[in-house]
Amino acid sequence: MGGCVSVSSSNNGDRVSSSCLNTRSNARRRKKRSLSGRITTLQHLSHIPNRIFTNGKSKTSCIFTQQGRKGVNQDSMLVWEDFDSEDAIFCGVFDGHGPHGHLVSRKVRDTLPSKLLSFLHSQESKGNRSNINCFTRKSKLDEGNSERGISTEDQLSSKWKEAFLKSYKSMDKELRSHPSLDCFCSGSTAVTIVKQGLNLFMGSIGDSRAILGSRDNNDTMVAVQLTVDLKPDLPKEAERIKRCKGRVFALQDEPEVCRVWLPFDDAPGLAMARAFGDFCLKDYGVISIPEFSHRVLTEMDQFVVLASDGVWDVLSNEEVVEIVSTAPTRSSAARILVDAAAREWKLKYPTSKMDDCAVVCMYLDGKMDNESDLEDQGICVATNQNYSSCTATESDEGHNGEPTLRRNYTVRSAEDSDPNNRIQIEIEEKQNTVNATSEDQNWSGLEGLTRVNSLVQLPRFSGEKLNS
Repeated sequence: MGGCVSVSSSNNGDRVSSSCLNTRSNARRRKKRSLSGRITTLQHLSHIPNRIFTNGKSKTSCIFTQQGRKGVNQDSMLVWEDFDSEDAIFCGVFDGHGPHGHLVSRKVRDTLPSKLLSFLHSQESKGNRSNINCFTRKSKLDEGNSERGISTEDQLSSKWKEAFLKSYKSMDKELRSHPSLDCFCSGSTAVTIVKQGLNLFMGSIGDSRAILGSRDNNDTMVAVQLTVDLKPDLPKEAERIKRCKGRVFALQDEPEVCRVWLPFDDAPGLAMARAFGDFCLKDYGVISIPEFSHRVLTEMDQFVVLASDGVWDVLSNEEVVEIVSTAPTRSSAARILVDAAAREWKLKYPTSKMDDCAVVCMYLDGKMDNESDLEDQGICVATNQNYSSCTATESDEGHNGEPTLRRNYTVRSAEDSDPNNRIQIEIEEKQNTVNATSEDQNWSGLEGLTRVNSLVQLPRFSGEKLNS
């Protein structure tokens, strides 16, 4: 029968009541059922309430993406409210590169948050098992942590850091072993943030960026950069890559863009030091370990902006904060920011192909304005109902097997990279993408001064072994 044990004795003589044991036991069962239900729900991501991944808005955020002039939109984004609890929000922007970059970024978008939750719950389960006694034992544990200078905030940060590191590692491992998605010369960046109460936990790889819009003592909006663009020319990144026999240098026609190259070939020219996928460079210094950081919010902090490098290449942090803070409505801020970036691309780099842009704007006060006519904005709203109107059919289809490298002095077109036409080009948001001409639909090569291509030179895929 349930409550036959009335008293339990611990090693140090502490006595724990049966009501305490029953409360802990019931809590474990409820948590187990809750976690089981969550994992079941994750199999139907597009129908999870308060989760949006196409142009639209939620209760606290707005998101928008626009295709550039290089072909299929390789950027993905996500806002997931009620992520781990009612006060937790997950936000992420993922910028794919390479011939299958759009598939990689979508795969990461759909899988990484679930992995983060799984590892977080795994840690909590271990913690619950280790604390057999409650109340008195917990108070003594807290006293011991206080004596060692370990605050509750530090413990929380350490828990999230471990979850971020393990989930990123697991994500890259899954991509490597994926049966159909070819990530040998394709990959994705990631900038991810979890807001839990007044805490921001951040993990990022690549050159997508997150900033904070805050007010200073003079009530002026200022920009605070939250993440670091992990480029190959950063001293720590360059040292690691060179130590692993990779090469870091810039091309003559774009001296400001350092890239990572194989030791034996001028390929592939990856413009970032960390990324998911890109397994042709993983033995030569490119890693998928995220930079983790933790920030405690104050009442002066207003919003967070996450964006792919298509925005940061033409707009400064201060300009982005100014645009978002002066947007006529909160729900239109992401779209207005993308429009501003598109205009700057035409002005600053008229001979270049505009990069894809993706933006997430999350307002820290948890409020979103109401608009009378959402259809005029071209956005869909995340509610607790079915998301069929916001979803798009996607495919993770790719190539089987890991190819070898062969010397190639040109950038392949989409037809060259997929001779059997096995990759279906998909556009997630038809109403809000730029209409590209037929020649721009291919994954094409350099045109004049072409900037910030993630890969300038892609080796051909071949069944033959690399000639020594």
